[in-house]
Amino acid sequence: MSYNAALLRTAAELVPEGSELVIESLRGIPVYDGDLEDQEGLPGRVSELQSALAGADGVLLVTPEYNAGVPGAAKNAIDWISRGENGKVLKGKPLALIGTGGGGGTRYSQSAWLPTMRMLGARLYSEHSLFAARAWTLFNEERALTDEATAEQLQKLIDGFVAFCDEH
Repeated sequence: MSYNAALLRTAAELVPEGSELVIESLRGIPVYDGDLEDQEGLPGRVSELQSALAGADGVLLVTPEYNAGVPGAAKNAIDWISRGENGKVLKGKPLALIGTGGGGGTRYSQSAWLPTMRMLGARLYSEHSLFAARAWTLFNEERALTDEATAEQLQKLIDGFVAFCDEH
């Protein structure tokens, strides 16, 4: 399990009673191809994610950072999700960004997501942030979060984001 998957699993465990964090995956989304879209429409997995997002009160986007930027597969998924008749599922949707990675955490990746999410009309939660650096020092071998400061920061973010979603 990746460190970011472990962070997401931990976030799901920290959600306050009465709320639920449903974990989705980008697996099964092909590389965006406008010709494919014209010929066959949206791939089924894209439509499934659009439906999940449409029914969500908010979106917690857990992002790794590759070469100081947004992971290509994640950007590809968002590009697909923004297409078709349900392509506006992020408009007005509360969104929080978190991640863990190398020496700088996921600071650059999270910053790189901002223009895309603004373009899609998402409502960015910015009260608390989490771009935890040196992931390998924060988790044990079973990928349980063991760093107390990071756990406290994640709890504040989750609690604040749930309240933000309730307000919007």
